[in-house]
Amino acid sequence: MNDIINLDQKYVAGTYARFPINIVKGKGSIAYDENGEEYIDMGSGIAVNLFGYCDDTWKEAVISQLNEFQHTSNLYYTGPCAKLAEALCQKTGMKKVFFSNSGAEANECAIKAARKYACEHKGKEYTTIITLKNSFHGRTLTTLAATGQARFHELFQPLTPGFVHCHADDCEELIQLVKENHVAGIMIECVQGEGGVRALSEEFVSCIAKLAKEEDLIIIDDEVQAGNGRTGKLYAYMNYDLIPDVVTTAKGLGGGLPIGATMLGEKVQDIFKPGDNGSTFGGNPAVCAGALSNLNRLDEEMLAGVEKKSAYIFEKLSKADNVLAVSGMGLMIGIEPVSGSASDIAKECMKNHVLVLTAGGNKVRLLPPLNTPDELIEKAVEVIIDAFKKIASEQ
Repeated sequence: MNDIINLDQKYVAGTYARFPINIVKGKGSIAYDENGEEYIDMGSGIAVNLFGYCDDTWKEAVISQLNEFQHTSNLYYTGPCAKLAEALCQKTGMKKVFFSNSGAEANECAIKAARKYACEHKGKEYTTIITLKNSFHGRTLTTLAATGQARFHELFQPLTPGFVHCHADDCEELIQLVKENHVAGIMIECVQGEGGVRALSEEFVSCIAKLAKEEDLIIIDDEVQAGNGRTGKLYAYMNYDLIPDVVTTAKGLGGGLPIGATMLGEKVQDIFKPGDNGSTFGGNPAVCAGALSNLNRLDEEMLAGVEKKSAYIFEKLSKADNVLAVSGMGLMIGIEPVSGSASDIAKECMKNHVLVLTAGGNKVRLLPPLNTPDELIEKAVEVIIDAFKKIASEQ
């Protein structure tokens, strides 16, 4: 392992504070290091490995397409791209899809859609996008500007202008921001991920929907992390009385290969004309074939399983020692300790062969594969409970 660590530290840009584990293979919800040690992965590559490592159904779909052709430009039609777009639209009620490579790119496309719509229907001065404090929308300069966390902004000024940030669940502030700015749209995560695994209140989401209708604003719903069955519904907005104008997703849709999708609703379905946007690898046939396979497996039985596993985790952890609060929805869960740091708890879990994540607000974050067997969920939860207890005892 030291050879890999040394190579990485010498040649890979130092943008990640990596855990000292060299993962060499995985199957299902289990990752293996180079010594053959097993780890229950409760992070799934940050909500990417929807059905775990090396899922046979997903692999078969990808490999079958690779045996036909791996790529062609978007100057030509391809079946996997068209069929995936059809499935996304039929399952959501959206009308058109733009494919890219990542969640950040999907969000950039959504921002473009909102601004072009506002320019054409309200005036060129209507460019402002309202986002929420503690949101996270990506790491490009524009999606960093959209992200409502100052710590991501400090070293990269000047960021793209045209974004203002509202406290989540504060309808009065939202209304005031609309009055004070030339607003094109409102961009939300129904469940904030990096910002602390917080679900928006139903009242606030209703406020957004009402305000958007009154002011002709585009509602952008960022489902990069919360989408694709993660919350117990196909997309998180389906837990609310909300029909967004644009829905973005990525991560779990691709199941381990890079994809971003910007789903356009009725108001903006025809907003883009040839040349308005593009992506060399967007709609890649092998990636789309795997994504379509994943999407088709997110049926009612699978989603019911997500809700069942979620209920078990919430019940067990909310009663555990040193747990102040459990937040989130479905298998997108944040656990806040009474004392100790989430980072220390994550390290303690890793020592006991369970991989967890952290999130803003000093929270341990869980994003396990949706089909993680119940016995592995139970085993991992016990390790997590013990880690919370041990870290508290050391304070």
